[in-house]
Amino acid sequence: MPSLLNIPTSILGQSWQWRGGAADARDPDFAPDDLVTQLLLARGVPRDDLERHRNPTIRNFMPDPSIFRDMDSAAERLAGAVEAGEVVTVYGDYDVDGATSAALLIRLLRDLGLAAGYYIPDRLLEGYGPSGDALVRLGDAGNKLIVTVDCGAMAYDALAEAKAAGIEVIVVDHHKCGVELPQAFALVNPNRLDESDEGASHGHLAAVGVAFLLGAAIIRTLRGRGYFADRAEPNLMALLDIVALGTVADVAQLRGLNRAFVAQGLKVMAGRRNIGLNALAAAARLNRAPVCSDLGFALGPRINAGGRVGKSDLGVRLLTTEDPDEAQMIAQELDQLNEERRAIEGNVQEEAEALLSGQHNRAVAVVAGQGWHPGVIGIVAGRLKEKAGKPAIVIALDEQGIGKGSGRSISGVDLGAAIISAREAGLLQAGGGHAMAAGLTVAADKVEALTEWLDERLAGDVARASAEKALLVDAVLTPRGLQPAFVEAMEGAGPYGTGWPGPRVVTGPVRVVKCDIVGKDHVRAIVAGDDGASFKAMAFRQGESTLGQQLLHGGGSRKYWLAGRAKIDDWGSTPKAELHIDDVAFAD
Repeated sequence: MPSLLNIPTSILGQSWQWRGGAADARDPDFAPDDLVTQLLLARGVPRDDLERHRNPTIRNFMPDPSIFRDMDSAAERLAGAVEAGEVVTVYGDYDVDGATSAALLIRLLRDLGLAAGYYIPDRLLEGYGPSGDALVRLGDAGNKLIVTVDCGAMAYDALAEAKAAGIEVIVVDHHKCGVELPQAFALVNPNRLDESDEGASHGHLAAVGVAFLLGAAIIRTLRGRGYFADRAEPNLMALLDIVALGTVADVAQLRGLNRAFVAQGLKVMAGRRNIGLNALAAAARLNRAPVCSDLGFALGPRINAGGRVGKSDLGVRLLTTEDPDEAQMIAQELDQLNEERRAIEGNVQEEAEALLSGQHNRAVAVVAGQGWHPGVIGIVAGRLKEKAGKPAIVIALDEQGIGKGSGRSISGVDLGAAIISAREAGLLQAGGGHAMAAGLTVAADKVEALTEWLDERLAGDVARASAEKALLVDAVLTPRGLQPAFVEAMEGAGPYGTGWPGPRVVTGPVRVVKCDIVGKDHVRAIVAGDDGASFKAMAFRQGESTLGQQLLHGGGSRKYWLAGRAKIDDWGSTPKAELHIDDVAFAD
């Protein structure tokens, strides 16, 4: 495929290609509606399905919950628990997906007249997933029905203990499953290996999305039993703000139903009816209607901070409280914990990058450190993945020689499947995940063997993914064309996120008028085009990179093409468009 603008390679050594077709905003016949259509087509939407994707609604994308294995059994059992007023506990993971999944079911069951409890394990003391001890303790406290959310798909021993103790467990999960399933009363998971083709097509759902479908099935079951003859049905759609938060924060692919969840959930969130989310938005200093990126970069990290470096149940408490004072107190605590998390993360990242610099020719970057905080290793793995351009695993080793690891992958490399295979090969004590993220437990003396094994297994996948990698561009425009109206027009094909990438534009030629470092290693530049227009451009965390150094010291006489994400800077009285740079190429 010929390169865009006849640029053979960029400063970062990448080829620039059209994502799909060519939307050139320099064309005098260009119109914003043409751009939206092009953006949808470039993301794989069939031409005859454009209208459904232009306005993604739940009605248009919602499947029949019964297509999923065990869904009807789970709904029947929970409907019976509601009618009988049983003691039920929701057992969630300590991250945002776990917190939102638990909160959704707790709020729904509360609206149905059942006051369900919750249990969130401590990351440091209990680790990921249900433990047999915890399940048995809950059973001894009167819980004969427990629902695990965002965990449980690989909890063979724990669920066997629960069954032996007479406890029924419904598993609601989205992580990859093994060939053998644990002994659950029901296991609802689109990533079961025995799932139907229709059910498996929803394998990109986060756990909170699966929980939403279970909620719909419960309401339908109770409706069929006449439960709502003398009481109002709960408004499941009012919980879409929670679903949107969990979906985005868990980096689920925003296509199909997930995109509808987020598009409609943002509308619900703008109404600020959830007391906890409203308090969290205030703590995050979000005074406007939220956008998709706010869920991933402002709200999600604060809820995650509770499970990472604080109290694991803070997220569920925040999302289920009806007390504004309690919500404000929890939100402020989460905000403070998030600041602590940033400091801890910075220290671990610095040490991890130093270890990474000594590695060469590995398909997967694996680094391990003594005393690293397990609560931040997933974030650091994501940073290393971006820096190295390949899957990365960060392992925190304790004094007993046991490592807790977290990995992040690149498109085209299924890390979760590899980790499950490594566990089955005896290299790991525990492990699982999905294509883009995984967690594991490994003995310190097996880290090197694990690294070698992953290198051999994934080298081909990583090589293919890297060879096919190109900087994909959606539109080309003149510097003067970089205006707020253009940015707003592109939002017509949103919301954007993983699997539904935000539009990337190219503009130029421009020369650098002024350039400096701001914050921690961020490059800020004022650039001007031949058409007399100027705008601000930012290159985040690029101060020491080839790209950053070129902008800082390349001289004002050179001309460049800039590729990046067009954003609106609403700081000040007049909104202005700016560019967040992904790559730069010479234009002279």
